[in-house]
Amino acid sequence: MRKEAPVICAVAIGRNEGQRLVCCLDSLLAAGFQRIVYVDSGSTDNSVAQAEAHGVTVVRLDMSSPFTAARARNAGVAALQDKEADFIQFIDGDCILDPSWLPQAFRFLMENPQVAVACGRLREVAPEVSLYNRLIDHEWNTPVGQVKACGGIALFRATAFHETGGFNPALIAGEEPELCLRLRQSGWQIWRLDAEMALHDAAMHRFSQWWRRARRAGYSYALGAALHGRAPERHNVAQTRRALFWGLVLPVAAVLGAVLAHPLLLALLLAWPLQVIRLWRRNGDLAQAVFLTLGKLPEAMGVLEYGLKRITKRQAGLIEYK
Repeated sequence: MRKEAPVICAVAIGRNEGQRLVCCLDSLLAAGFQRIVYVDSGSTDNSVAQAEAHGVTVVRLDMSSPFTAARARNAGVAALQDKEADFIQFIDGDCILDPSWLPQAFRFLMENPQVAVACGRLREVAPEVSLYNRLIDHEWNTPVGQVKACGGIALFRATAFHETGGFNPALIAGEEPELCLRLRQSGWQIWRLDAEMALHDAAMHRFSQWWRRARRAGYSYALGAALHGRAPERHNVAQTRRALFWGLVLPVAAVLGAVLAHPLLLALLLAWPLQVIRLWRRNGDLAQAVFLTLGKLPEAMGVLEYGLKRITKRQAGLIEYK
């Protein structure tokens, strides 16, 4: 017999999040989820003990198989099967759910049965601490309305999630846009609500962290394009091409052209500051314009890394910035 009241559960994933996980679980408990699952991916701190002390269900991933966030989230959903969840809130262990989020997102999904996923405004907990935190906070500020994809923190309709097979566990990055693409292909909608959703703690203080994160983005672009790059979606094709053009083709053409043909070909590199000026005029943020342009270098490296691993059939590992 069907349940009268919808069941709303939460799946949190993490590894060595420490006090951030405590804050995350506290926010989930305060939200009133019927069941909370924490999936741990080989933590060496007290994360598992903290989760058990909070009374949530703990799933320890078998680390003999390659770890991915997609695999962890799927494992969390699998642990909910006996509860017959109607809605599933995914969250990372370095995030704190906003108290106002769940009622708004739940109401929206109940009133819009064609919507599979609702996400909201994700903010950095300390954007003032570093330039990189501020850049990420700006990145989270996505347009409101019907969108193509959500991030890793979102409320999912369980039937839609199961219909499309959940996250692809083989993806080391970009698993959310890939799942959202399959959802849209099945007729579902993805919405970004004008509502506060969660606080995220990137803890990004070094240029090397930003570089690795951008390299991971390039890898995910190439992987997504390889999976779904054909028409009509052309998933991640434009992003992959931009990364290769700005981060590889342009600088290589300028340098090799100057060496092999004429030094004036180095003037091709002027396209970079011109691109910065164009983005600055469009967005009004000089730092963001500089790093969006500079980021094409590590993104191109990520694209090339994917291509090399595909050719050599080497198994991909996580590209982590923390």
